[in-house]
Amino acid sequence: MMRQWALFFFFMFSAGLGFSKTDTLEIKNSKTSKIHQAVVVTPASYDSGSKRYSTIYLLHGGVGKFSDWTKQIADKALIQKLADQYDFIIVMPEGEQFSYYLDSPVLPESQFESYISKDVVGYIDANFRTIAQKEGRAITGLSMGGFGSLYLAAQHPDLFAAAGSMSGAINPDMKGWKLPADAMQNIGNAFAGILGSKEEFPERYEQVSIINKIDIYKSQGIRLIIDCGVDDFLIEPNRELHRRMVFEKVSHDYTERDGGHSWRYWENALPHHMLFFSKVLN
Repeated sequence: MMRQWALFFFFMFSAGLGFSKTDTLEIKNSKTSKIHQAVVVTPASYDSGSKRYSTIYLLHGGVGKFSDWTKQIADKALIQKLADQYDFIIVMPEGEQFSYYLDSPVLPESQFESYISKDVVGYIDANFRTIAQKEGRAITGLSMGGFGSLYLAAQHPDLFAAAGSMSGAINPDMKGWKLPADAMQNIGNAFAGILGSKEEFPERYEQVSIINKIDIYKSQGIRLIIDCGVDDFLIEPNRELHRRMVFEKVSHDYTERDGGHSWRYWENALPHHMLFFSKVLN
């Protein structure tokens, strides 16, 4: 029996079959000189040839961190399974607790638009066998990360062929958010901490709102997948974004599913995003 198992593993590896690999890397933010961590998952086929791979950037939510997508979901192997299924490199970078993936005009130490678009993408392309062009990249995320993925795709249409949002907090002005008054106040203060007061700098909130990026998605042909749970406190802003896109004839995949603002919902939604990206990138 032992000899049979030894032969099985010999033939499996000699045939070039392996296992997906998960690494935690350190990537420097060139604007702040801070070192941030990122999780990178390569598919099982990565070490068996010279093929170049499409890359999916997967962003975490507010009050979260880079490792959330590997630790908070029930199926701890889900990311590896998706990397293997679609032959994707999946990158989960740091966005800190409330950066909103913006280059803050208020906090010099919170510069995450440039960090993701330049430092992280540049590092991954330099150190992994990626398809280092727009046609080989997509980006998605949950809540704050849903905003971040749509925002970064609009700000850098040369980088991403497709973008997604799960339960996206897509409007920092918070219109239509359904939360208790104290929670709204706390989040409003957090936005003021990175953008300045909404009353004093209303133009900043307008500039970063995803609804005001629709023309870019349309003109640049960026493929979009957006979903939100029907019980989510962010459902109305997502419905409004969908209505605006329909009115402007912007091609996009929009879905509402059962569920709220929870890891159970996002774990169910992520495979749909990966399937969508596989059709766009392949």
